Formats: sequence, C-alpha cells, structure tokens
Amino acid sequence: MNTPNRPAVRPGSRLRALVRECLAEQRLAIVLATLALAGVVLADVLAPWPLKIIFDHILLARPLPATLAWLQPLLALGTWPALGVSAAAIAVIALVAGALSYLQLYTSAKLGHRITWRLRVELFAQLQRLSLAFHRDSRSGELITKVAGDTNLLRDMFSDWALTLGRHALTLVAMLAVMFMLNWQLALVVAASLPPLLGVIFWLNRRVKATVREQRRHEGRMTSRLNEVLSSIALVQAFGRQGFEEDRFRSEIEANYDSGMRSTRSAGAIVKAIAVVSAAGTALTVLLGAREVLAGRLTPGELLVFVTYVTSLYKPVRDLGRLATKFSRAGVSAQRVAEILDLEPDIADAPDALELARPSGEIVFENVSFGYAGGRPVIEGLSLRIAAGERVALVGASGAGKSTLVNLLLRLYEPSAGRILIDGIDIRRYSRASLRREIGIVLQDNMLFGVSVRENIAYGRPDAPTEAIEAAARAARAHEFIVDLPQGYDTELGERGATLSGGQRQRLCLARALVKEPAILAMDEPTASIDPVSAQLIHEAVARVHRGRTLIVIAHDLADMAAYDRVLVLKGGRVVEQGTHEALLRERGAYLALVERRHA
Repeated sequence: MNTPNRPAVRPGSRLRALVRECLAEQRLAIVLATLALAGVVLADVLAPWPLKIIFDHILLARPLPATLAWLQPLLALGTWPALGVSAAAIAVIALVAGALSYLQLYTSAKLGHRITWRLRVELFAQLQRLSLAFHRDSRSGELITKVAGDTNLLRDMFSDWALTLGRHALTLVAMLAVMFMLNWQLALVVAASLPPLLGVIFWLNRRVKATVREQRRHEGRMTSRLNEVLSSIALVQAFGRQGFEEDRFRSEIEANYDSGMRSTRSAGAIVKAIAVVSAAGTALTVLLGAREVLAGRLTPGELLVFVTYVTSLYKPVRDLGRLATKFSRAGVSAQRVAEILDLEPDIADAPDALELARPSGEIVFENVSFGYAGGRPVIEGLSLRIAAGERVALVGASGAGKSTLVNLLLRLYEPSAGRILIDGIDIRRYSRASLRREIGIVLQDNMLFGVSVRENIAYGRPDAPTEAIEAAARAARAHEFIVDLPQGYDTELGERGATLSGGQRQRLCLARALVKEPAILAMDEPTASIDPVSAQLIHEAVARVHRGRTLIVIAHDLADMAAYDRVLVLKGGRVVEQGTHEALLRERGAYLALVERRHA
C-alpha cells in the first residue's frame, strides 16, 4: 500500500521554529513596539494626575504632599496660569499616547504581515511537496481556508493582539500599584474582584475554543463545496442541478452559522460577566471612596484618580476577555496550520541523489506492486522492459493500472514493492526535479493556466527561447491556431484554458511537454475527449516528434495501434498480453476482445 505522509515527531515544532525565525529577523520592530507600548502604559497611568492637581491643589488650594513638592513652581504662577499648564499637560499626554500608539500599531502590523507572508510561502511550498496521496485524500477548500483564512488570524495575533495583551497586562499592574500607594484598603477591594472574574473568563474561553474549532471545520467544508461547484459549473447547469447544489451549500452554511452562534454566545457571556463585575466594582469604589474622603483619609482629587483608574482597570480586563476569545480562535488556526507544516512528505530525494541528464530512455519495471491506502492493489508484481526509443501503447479497461504506471514513473507515488529503473538505475536514486525534467507528460485532463499561450507552453521550461516555444508548437500542430488568436502567443487564456476548444488545449499540452525536449514522452489518453479531426492531428504530431524518444501512450482509441512497436494489455495490474498490433489480433485473446468491444 502507498505510505501516507507522516506527521513530525513533535507537533507544532515547525510552526514554532518558523515563528521564532521571523521574530529574530524582526528584532528592531519588536524593540520599537515594546518601547512604544511602555510609553503608552505610562501615559495611561499619568493621564488622570493633572486633574488631581487641578482639583486638590489649584481649585481647593490644598498644600502639595512631599512626593509632589517639585510642582510648587507651577502653583507659584497663579491660579489661571497653573490651570493653563495643567490643561496643556492633559493635551500633551494625549498627543504623546497617540503618537506612541501609532508607532506600536505600525511596527506590530509590520511584524504580523511578515510572519503571515512567511507562513503562506511555507504552507504553499509544503502543499506542493506533499504527494498526490495527500491531495487525493484532502479537500481543496479546506486547504485554501488554512492558507488564506487561518493565517489571517495568526497575523492579527502577532500584529495586534499580542502587544495589546501586553499593554493591558502592564496597565493592570501599574494602575493597581498606584492605587495601593494611594489607599491600600480601597485598592484591596478592587483587586479582590479580579481573580473570580479571570476564572470565569478562563472557563468560558474553553467553551469558545471548542466551538471555534468546529466552526473552522465547517468553513473549510463550505469552501470545498463552493470550489467544487464553481469548477464544475458547466456540468451543474447542463444537468439542471442548481437547486440541488444550492440545498447542499445551504446545509453547509447553516452548520457554519450554528457553530458560529454558539461561539458568539460563549464570547458574549465573557463580555457580560466583565460588564457586571465592572459596574459593581465601580459603584462600590465610589461608595467606599466617598466615605474615605468624608473621613479625611482621601482627597477629592485622589478619589477622582482612583475612580478613573477603576474605570480604566476594568477596560483592560474586558479587553482581555475579548482577546482570550480571539486567542482561542488563533490557537485553533495555529493547530490547523501546524498540521500541514508537520507532515513529512512520503516521497523525498535521497541525500546523495543523482542528476538524471540526457538518458537513453530505457525503462524497466521489476516486480512492481502498488495500492492506494485502504484499497486493493492496483499494480501487483508487474515486470516489463521498454527499450530506449521504443514506442509502447498501454491498453486495458478502466482501473487496470495504466495511469498508475505513469504516475509511478514520475514518482508522484512510490511503489510498495519492487523498483523502477531508467538506464539501469533505480529512479529513487535520481532527484525528482531531474527525473521529471527528462519526462514529458501529457495528461488526459488538459490543464492550462489563465496566463498567455507562451507562458503555458514554457511552463516546464521557463527559460525556453521564443524559437523553442514556436518549434514545440509547430511540432504539436498548434502553431496554426495560435497565430490566429487575437495576440498570437501573447494571448491571455481564460481560467483552465476555457477560451480554447478541447483539441486546441490538448495540442498546447503536447507542445508544453515537447518544449522540454524530454528523453521520455508519456501521454495519458491524449485523444480520449476531443473531436476526430483534433485526434488525427495529435496522432500525426506524435508520429512526427518521436525521433528516438521513448514513447509511452495510454491508449483509449485503438484505431492507430499499428503505429506502435509494442502494445501492452493490462488487466488487474498485470501485463496479460504484449506484442505488435497484428500479432495480438492473431492471438485472439484479451486484446482482440478490447478491439471488438470498442467497435461494437
């Protein structure tokens, strides 16, 4: 059976290493953001003190305490000048806090975007490294959600939430310290309300995390459904299944809505708990503080500072509750991203991999077996030799293992037993890049990209000169229709090449394979889904471009089998017959049955 991609030994280790690397690269931004954060906290702590000076020492003319004796020159200026300076101090503190907040926001946003950029690059690269076995078992929409959506939550965590959490924690500690200095009894009442409040936040936050995990899973399923329908919209419309697909999509949206509402209710409970405690704490502080003022143990200005602090104190706690919910969502996203990064590709180059350069093209399968995970073997004990420069056709019923042989040759999958050799060397000894560079492939699904014709042809050889691109197009019988396009080779194609006919797309795919000048050319049913005229052009092109290349064609149309040196008949993952077209017809076996069934 095919070995699945293996998870790393320590879950999340690659994500943590990547984040640490990004943080190390952005040390200056982190230092600036931290200094700005400390400045903002200091401004928050200082903000109510000009009001205390105004109320206690300017309006009520109370003498300055020893700790504020350095402000005596201010009072000596007179009432109105002192009021003016104190009011200006309020404005200056606000301006400084605003400037520092901007600096913190900018530097932390830069950090968050940088980390997100690295994460997306690494995720995209990792998804391309993982084998077809992984992608066959994964939902594309789920993977898109992880790359685009989950990384956004992580960006917000690093660009905003982390420093906001630090700011609120510092503010909480600083304000409590000043409150204890002013009146420890009153500060103790306020501090006593915090532990049970944080306990409630922690308990509710666990519920939020569970519902968020479910919500993200539903979002992935919803994206997969949308991607599947949009990529098959012609089929949906042709069969009149719009209503059916709307119902299926609606069920995914409703499931996502339900989980989202459960998450919102849990998050709302956190906010409500904080609001109730905040209101009660503020009311109690005002009541007890007024008693302290009447008893002469607290000045009106100090009570004003105290009440301002209490109001400000519960705001960080309230924001911490919201941040706890956001961190729960980000934690779920981090787990989902780490699940991808932690996977070890099941197909990798050997440490001492060889470069395959201009091979003769001899291919040998030695007792090769293969099966998809959880399924029956597709190839079992298969052995065959294809000589260099030989033209071979693979025929057989669907599921016989024809396409699997080509996938194994390209190392898109690894055999569970046996080995495959090119020029006498096991292909696992070659680097995958060099192996695939020397094998031109034309798939049955003629995939093109929404870029220019030139870029599509040069996809496997980006540095191909114009002459090589046009030569490949001529060899594939595509040059004639390309020059008739509005901008010729520079014409932009629609998504998946939708602006071309099936035959034109297939000829471009053949040109894309030929421009690499490969030693081995493999074609998977190249004429299965195109019109007879285009099919004939493809046959003529293949006959012209053989030129000593080893040619492997998975054949659907058996009308042109006489053009091949050998025909291999596959059944149940084994070669049951082989020989020339005429010889196999004379044997009156499995090959003749296939021919008769095609013409029935």
